[in-house]
Amino acid sequence: MNRPQLSVVIPVYNEEAGLAALFARLYPALDQMELSYEVVFVNDGSRDRSAAILGEQFRARPDVTRVVLFNGNYGQHMAILAGFEQTRGEIVVTLDADLQNPPEEIPNLVDKIRAGHDYVGTIRRNRRDSWFRRNASRMMNRLRERITHIQMTDQGCMLRAYSRQIIDTINQCREINTFIPALAYTFAQNPVEIEVAHEERFAGESKYSLYSLIRLNFDLVTGFSVVPLQWLAAIGMGLSFVSAGLFVLLMVRRFVLGAEVQGVFTLFAITFFLLGVILFGIGILGEYIGRIYQQVRQRPRFLVQAILEDDAESAAREHPAGTLERHAAGRR
Repeated sequence: MNRPQLSVVIPVYNEEAGLAALFARLYPALDQMELSYEVVFVNDGSRDRSAAILGEQFRARPDVTRVVLFNGNYGQHMAILAGFEQTRGEIVVTLDADLQNPPEEIPNLVDKIRAGHDYVGTIRRNRRDSWFRRNASRMMNRLRERITHIQMTDQGCMLRAYSRQIIDTINQCREINTFIPALAYTFAQNPVEIEVAHEERFAGESKYSLYSLIRLNFDLVTGFSVVPLQWLAAIGMGLSFVSAGLFVLLMVRRFVLGAEVQGVFTLFAITFFLLGVILFGIGILGEYIGRIYQQVRQRPRFLVQAILEDDAESAAREHPAGTLERHAAGRR
């Protein structure tokens, strides 16, 4: 089978309300580009009718549509990695299913890849998120850049383009916890960023809670830098010197002024502060050790239940027609 020029990877999780609108905008935008393409949807264990709707779209456009069905929910980045493994295009674009990033922007990303760039990042223009989310994202971007030295103006935008070489390199990585845009940036030789439009979510609610965003940033920081560990070492050394100085000071005051009961509360405050630093340090170490533990177990990162594709050589991997209905019903 001839390799398409473009592959579009779209993770899907409980998006039944917006999939029809996505199809109505995505396929016309790709058809107008006058190049061969494929769309790889990855159903990340949706509990609504998303799997069944994707199956209907596959049957409507089997020549350009492929559907990967997970047997559970493994997260957006695992879904994208599974899509990467299935792509065949020379250019790969990732797109969220919520239509916050318009599919009509895809030609702009493809043009940049064809101009010689191997990775195209994006910056959301006139971002439509809440004030808290915009400012929290801005602060995390600055902190991440200082720690990892990875320069991404807008790390939260998943509308990005990758060359085939970058995708093949990412597919060789077997990391359990990773952040795909940052991983691609470390491999890119000629990256670039462009501005893209940003719209309000078409339907439903964001799948990222505050906790999920914090976890994602922990993955980003601990997966690409040991600076937090170096900071802890520096803080520990600094506190050691301060503690030694405080001990000398207290000894001098003891011999000069005698016993001072008032100093007990100061010591309590210092003790609680040091305990907080120690517990924070243990937490950071736990993040790194936990990732090592997950990695050395060598368990599969995700399990694919079925792959729907119009390819005779892969027909054995496709489940019977009733798979989608059973898949959707089992998640309710």
